[in-house]
Amino acid sequence: MTTMPSTISPSRTTCASLLHELQIIWNEIGESDSERDKMLLQLEQECLDIYRKKVEKTRKYKADLHQSLVESEAEIANIVSALGEHASFSRGRGTLKEQISAIKPTLEELRSKKQERIKEFSEIQSQIVHICAEISGHGQSNSSSDPQVNECDLTVKKLGELKSHLQELQNEKIFRLQKVNSHVNTIRELAVVMSIDFSKTLDEVHPSLSDPSGHQSKNISNDTLARLTGVIHSLKQEKQQRLQKLKDLGRTLTDLWNLMDTPVDEQKRFGHVISLISSSVDEVSRQGCLALDVIEQTEIEVAQLNVLKSGKMKELVFKRQNELEQIYRGVHMDVDSDAARQILTNLIDSGNVDLSDLLSSMDDQIVKAKEQAVSRKDILDKVEKWRYATDEENWLEEYERDENRYSAGRGAHKNLKRAEKARNLVGKIPAVVDNLIAKVKAWEAEKGIPFLYDKVPILSSLEEYIVLRQEREEERRKSREQKRLQEQLAAEQEALFGSRPTPKKPLGQNTSINTMAGTPLGRRMSTASGRPGISAGKERRESVRNIIPVNYVALPKDDSVSRGS
Repeated sequence: MTTMPSTISPSRTTCASLLHELQIIWNEIGESDSERDKMLLQLEQECLDIYRKKVEKTRKYKADLHQSLVESEAEIANIVSALGEHASFSRGRGTLKEQISAIKPTLEELRSKKQERIKEFSEIQSQIVHICAEISGHGQSNSSSDPQVNECDLTVKKLGELKSHLQELQNEKIFRLQKVNSHVNTIRELAVVMSIDFSKTLDEVHPSLSDPSGHQSKNISNDTLARLTGVIHSLKQEKQQRLQKLKDLGRTLTDLWNLMDTPVDEQKRFGHVISLISSSVDEVSRQGCLALDVIEQTEIEVAQLNVLKSGKMKELVFKRQNELEQIYRGVHMDVDSDAARQILTNLIDSGNVDLSDLLSSMDDQIVKAKEQAVSRKDILDKVEKWRYATDEENWLEEYERDENRYSAGRGAHKNLKRAEKARNLVGKIPAVVDNLIAKVKAWEAEKGIPFLYDKVPILSSLEEYIVLRQEREEERRKSREQKRLQEQLAAEQEALFGSRPTPKKPLGQNTSINTMAGTPLGRRMSTASGRPGISAGKERRESVRNIIPVNYVALPKDDSVSRGS
């Protein structure tokens, strides 16, 4: 065999040396050439197989590098697409490893950016899921598993949409939380007014609402809001019912206090109840004013007063009867006190009548009596003026019949002054009577009943007075005529028989005073023919005085009466 050239690589030199060593061994063994050729062929085939495997492996490595490059390019394209960016890159030129080395930094940067974007998406979606769970009422049930992020769409637009949706949910959560807090505050106010267990009431809605530590977030679900709304509606109805009950009890208390004349100091114990009578539901906010124990105490007080009321009712009934009689007597209306009291006594003793209804009926009678008294007042005032005028008229007649009225006795000047006023007042009597008759007739036409004055129709009294006044006027006319005839007869006798001696005047009598006072001479002359007329007139006057009721309030005897007429 030829010697291997010196430029052969160490590996080939080694192979040649090994082949040379193998030739020596074969020579020593004495292998035939055919065996040697066979072994060499086999050895050459094994070397080819080794080279072939190496080439295949190297080819596969090249394919892997190429595949890695393609995959990197595809991953870059996908990440750029998912992020919604428009980044461009180039693999460059050179070997595959050089191209991979050139693309690797860009890929790493995009991968990092993608992970950050995924993390941001995940955080936002987690918050969205959490708030949705709170709104739906599931609380933290889904918070253990992170939401899946769609890595195919990581664009800024999608991220903005998620952020906008998250903001809407956060606003919804704030609104719901404010609404829950508002409902809770309303329940607290209602609970304070009615002394209801606030914490227990909220626990029945949801335990998170009454958590004193505040570690547990308040439930803001639709169910919780609906429950809170229902509780508020129920509490408001309860408040309305309690307020109405206390108002009714307060009115009953007031009625019982008025009936039984309860002292003001005793009424102060329930002043807080009475103050609610005029209050609306929204105005009632004082702590515990609608508590059940307040209602219970008020009910007990009403029950006790009702017990006392039944024992004192008879006294109250007769007190009302006294008030009614006083009103009737004050306006000169007919009232049979004994008969009325006997009827009331029989009714109370029979037990067939509700004393409260009886009192209410008597209160109605008192109201009507007061209305009648008001309607009679104007006429009664005029009746009193007429009665006063008739008294002055009677006094004037008695005064003018007194022959010693001008004597210088004690009080003569006062009588003269009174007589002058009486004459002025008597002159107005016809107008007073006519006005009074017109008033009475109008009243009777309106009411449909006669106007009685101490059981006597006032029109009858007025008519009798008019007749009597006309009779007295006729008597005066006849008296004046008789006096004129007597004076005429005396003058004729004087002319026939001469003058008669002047009769001696009574002591203190003055003719000039008589003339100035305007007193007719006939009033001071007592003739046989004049006495019967005067006596008859006096009897008629006495009869009129018996007809006119004497139970009246005398008016002041001065010029005010004349001016009032």
